[in-house]
Amino acid sequence: MAHRLTIARAARLVGVHRSALQRRVREGTLACVEGMVTADELQRVFPDVEWVTHGDLERVARIQEESFGRRVRERTLPSQEVLAQRVFAQSQELADARRHLQRYHALVQAFRERLGHAAADHPPSAALLAWTDDELARLFAIDAAGRLEVLDAMLGVVSPHVVLQPGGHEYFAEGHDTLLEAGLKAGLALAYGCGNGSCGLCRARVLDGEVRQVRHHDYPLSQAERSQGHVLMCCNAPVTDVRIEALVAAGPADIPVQQVVATVRAVTPLAPATTLLHVQTPRTARLRFLAGQGVRIGSTGAQGDASAFHPIASCPCDDRNIQFHVGLDPPDPVAQRLQAGALRVGDTVTITGPYGRFALDVSTARPLVFAACDLGFAPVKSLVEHALASEAATSCAVLWLATRADGHYLANLCRSWADSLDRFAYHGLEDPDPATGAERLVDRWAASAQADAGACDVFVAGPAPFVAAASDAFRLAGVTPSRLHAEVLER
Repeated sequence: MAHRLTIARAARLVGVHRSALQRRVREGTLACVEGMVTADELQRVFPDVEWVTHGDLERVARIQEESFGRRVRERTLPSQEVLAQRVFAQSQELADARRHLQRYHALVQAFRERLGHAAADHPPSAALLAWTDDELARLFAIDAAGRLEVLDAMLGVVSPHVVLQPGGHEYFAEGHDTLLEAGLKAGLALAYGCGNGSCGLCRARVLDGEVRQVRHHDYPLSQAERSQGHVLMCCNAPVTDVRIEALVAAGPADIPVQQVVATVRAVTPLAPATTLLHVQTPRTARLRFLAGQGVRIGSTGAQGDASAFHPIASCPCDDRNIQFHVGLDPPDPVAQRLQAGALRVGDTVTITGPYGRFALDVSTARPLVFAACDLGFAPVKSLVEHALASEAATSCAVLWLATRADGHYLANLCRSWADSLDRFAYHGLEDPDPATGAERLVDRWAASAQADAGACDVFVAGPAPFVAAASDAFRLAGVTPSRLHAEVLER
């Protein structure tokens, strides 16, 4: 029987985006039956590809590694217990296959013996015996399992495939990641609360496949829930490819407003007038949010209370770590505390949110265009990292206008994206007028765009004059109004 692969696994082996294979399926150049392709068909369509060493796959992994701060040892292999169970599961599958082969072999041998007894006096039996011997010889002459089948089996041990129902979202669990951690790193807005087995909000039901509990949890699952296959995603890792019944937030309306007390982990200058504020939430109270959303940061001190809204500059897949780009000119109440040294590493802040509808729809893979002015890059950075994690784009373009001397405070990061990723473009422009700068920037993109403007999802963030001018320019360039998303950031 031909070795079959899911579209997601096939794309991972080839090193291309899932949408590239789906496009080939729609065009009829790649045969697909019930969402599965055969290894032979994949080899036919991609005869020259270097399996799993394709440069684009490695570059995306490296960008994700740098963006989300994953430790290499946690990405390489799972724990010894989980790895042993995965190897045991594959060994059991191999043993079952061998038992079936032995039974079929015995059946064929008995069949040949009966034909042999009848062949001497019955010419049709002799012809059938000769045909049987020829077919058996041809069958045994077939080469051993191809490299692609071996690599697929190896990936099944290192990174099992997880499919969520009813939404059909899919991802791979790598290293020590639990079902929840792997889903968050893949950019999915899964339901969860504490992340350590206390609240039960990440409860899900295993429909197919096998999981193993890798962490202790205090939340009491009833006997009925256990018998129906319910597990806590934060405390279980997949042993085999699995299919799980779990809900994923479809949009901002599905994420409730939360209040979390976080600790300041770093205050780092990005430019003379821009500071990186890095906070970390407790293990027992993580913040659920979508890329592109923002929160209100509250600080209490000897000078009284200070509060300000700031967009989040990091990806939801970065677990408990949340980053903000805080402008110091002119400063808001939180920025004033940072500038005066009244908010330092080790201090606590209260985060309330998330707020905003400036978010990606990861269910559709389209070309993505992000346009930012000055600090508008903060939510754009969150969205770009989320798009990379969730493979939500067939191509990306970042347009960044600076109206002040240090407006491009993370230009090197944008250049690294463009240098490391195929179909990723970066356009930086300086202009003190946000309106005219927006028009020039969009014109520059339109002249060199890799995708049809009408097929793109466009996200614009910055001060009101920039957002208005850029939105008009994108519409004139052919962007569909319903796919144009804007976020006005006022100081």
